[in-house]
Amino acid sequence: MIYFDNSATTKPYKEVIHAFTKVNEDYFANPSSIHALGGKVESLISKSRKQVAGLLGIKETEVFFTSGGTESNNLALKGTALQYRNRGRHIITSVIEHPSILETCGQLERLGYTITYLPVDSTGCVKVEDVVDAIKDETILVSIMHVNNEVGSIQPIEEIGNALHAFPKIIFHVDHIQGIGKVPLSFYESRVNLCSISGHKIHGLKGTGMLYIQEGLEISPLLSGGEQERKIRSGTENTGGIVSFAKALRLHFESSGKELAKMQRLNSYLRDQLKEIEGITIHSPEAAAPHIVNFSVQDIRGEILVHALEEFDIFVSTTSACSSKKNVPSRTLLGMGVAENLLDTSIRVSFSFENTIEEVDSLCEALKTVKKNLEETTRRKR
Repeated sequence: MIYFDNSATTKPYKEVIHAFTKVNEDYFANPSSIHALGGKVESLISKSRKQVAGLLGIKETEVFFTSGGTESNNLALKGTALQYRNRGRHIITSVIEHPSILETCGQLERLGYTITYLPVDSTGCVKVEDVVDAIKDETILVSIMHVNNEVGSIQPIEEIGNALHAFPKIIFHVDHIQGIGKVPLSFYESRVNLCSISGHKIHGLKGTGMLYIQEGLEISPLLSGGEQERKIRSGTENTGGIVSFAKALRLHFESSGKELAKMQRLNSYLRDQLKEIEGITIHSPEAAAPHIVNFSVQDIRGEILVHALEEFDIFVSTTSACSSKKNVPSRTLLGMGVAENLLDTSIRVSFSFENTIEEVDSLCEALKTVKKNLEETTRRKR
């Protein structure tokens, strides 16, 4: 099997699964319990928080564990909107955000908030000046993703953060889910106030993740009922998930240090091979994240191509896994101005650090075969 759908989810590290199992077998007590076993479990969570903070270069008090990216994004946006609703009800985001941002913004609109959806250029990037120009007196939040999940475009987060420094009442949230461990981001240098990370994108387990909340910043919790996560995220802690998330993050960063350059070479190699195949248009910009290549094969719908490649035991995707079954044009490609006849023909290849040149060769050979077979079928029908 050749798995090229790592932006949708990654295969968990064996060490991560072992950590999750070990904790749930031996440290199953409630960390809020006052007995010795509860204390040991609480200590595991504290150690995990310290490890995550060290890896990210932030303070332990700024790490809040969640169930993953969707919850983190919802908590960031809704928590800010509720906390600062008397200050203003205007939020700025972009047209290429993940559905967990766009759908949350839609819900907030129905509750009386005003949302500005910034356009992107042909490379899939937001312009810093557009962010600044959209600011109003009632603006309370700017939410911009770091790396787009469909084409891999990298947003100018540090430049946006520095521009927003002149507006101290505006909170800056970044969806860092696709960028973590692949495109560096310093929360402090970029002046980020809130940042979302998901475990299953970094070879962790589904249902794990975190939200970075800058020390001193207050947001309203979405879940009430306990003291967990300093009242920001009530509910008995998923200790196994937290410990496994910390381990996944450590292992992912270790792999990144060793394999990121190889991934970048893999990206360039695939692009070069695709350019040799007639009828292929690459949508991902040259300066995109190293793990994503989005392209179209002329006259072949993305869904058909995905299933055709399955016959070769190769797995790719069309758009975001959260929206790929809706059969609607990609907001990202629309925003980039991609030609209408290519909107339903795009597929996304997304690498992990374990993918190889040989697998890319197999993909390209399969693409040539599928393309040839479909062209012959079309000619016969005529």
